[in-house]
Amino acid sequence: MRSKTKKDLKVLGLCMALFAVVQVLINVDFIGPFWELNLILIGINIILASSLNLINGFTGQFSIGHAGFMAVGAYVSAVLSVKFELPFLLAILGGAAGAGLLGFLIGLPTLRLKGDYLAIATLGLGEIIRICILNIQYVGGASGFMGIPRYTNFAWVFALTVVTLFIIKNLINSTHGRACIAIRENEIAAESMGVDTTRYKVMAFTIGAFFAGVAGALFSHYFYIAHPASFTFMKSFDILTIVVLGGLGSLTGSVTAAVLLTFVSAALAGYPEWRMVIYSLMLIILMIYRPQGLFGNKELSMATFGRLFGGGKRDAA
Repeated sequence: MRSKTKKDLKVLGLCMALFAVVQVLINVDFIGPFWELNLILIGINIILASSLNLINGFTGQFSIGHAGFMAVGAYVSAVLSVKFELPFLLAILGGAAGAGLLGFLIGLPTLRLKGDYLAIATLGLGEIIRICILNIQYVGGASGFMGIPRYTNFAWVFALTVVTLFIIKNLINSTHGRACIAIRENEIAAESMGVDTTRYKVMAFTIGAFFAGVAGALFSHYFYIAHPASFTFMKSFDILTIVVLGGLGSLTGSVTAAVLLTFVSAALAGYPEWRMVIYSLMLIILMIYRPQGLFGNKELSMATFGRLFGGGKRDAA
């Protein structure tokens, strides 16, 4: 058995043990509804941050319209489960496929742009998606799509989070992932070495949009409603904050930052007048003393945690 396969099996075993422990604590009400909600949000945020990190961190693009793809996944999956009565898994796949297709169609013309121009284009496209949803009465328009069944639970979120991280990790460690990293490091040099830069940027954008759709489907099927106000620019900014905080180009950084920010936000829920002030100050201090993020572009290594994540090299969590 290859070394990487053994490492993946160890990580999978650890994930299964973690799931079993948390699920038992939820079943015996040791973890109450409030913290269960935050565990769900952590999983959704990990999916969103890791998929955006593939675009921004590993491929070196600057997208700030991720909430638009999340909205597509939320609404398409809701339509499939409510109006067409499809099983939850098919609804998730349908919502993710819709977001991925839109990401592909948008990526073709826009990813020839770079830097600030790409950021402005993706921001505008995210808002276009939201405004279009506002004017489609079939999905509730400005009132939102209500009556969505609550299929999402901790088991679904945990399983899809693990699948998302596993797929993105293996993509990054493949020849396609190395091509994306080459584009991030020096696009001109990568192109001169025969890397089809537009193709790989569109690929990363499409895959990132696909998993944003997965997160959107989980989100809408947990809160009973898909509302345009949930997918504004501020949502895209929150996802980007998690990615930057964890480190551009670090999957374990995205996981750690998603857990940290979600728990900090939950812990400060009892202090609404100081919540955003403390939250913002923490981010400012971190950016002053650690501008590259918690992990930079490094991953947690196996030497750090029982040699589970790849011996200090770029093996992702």
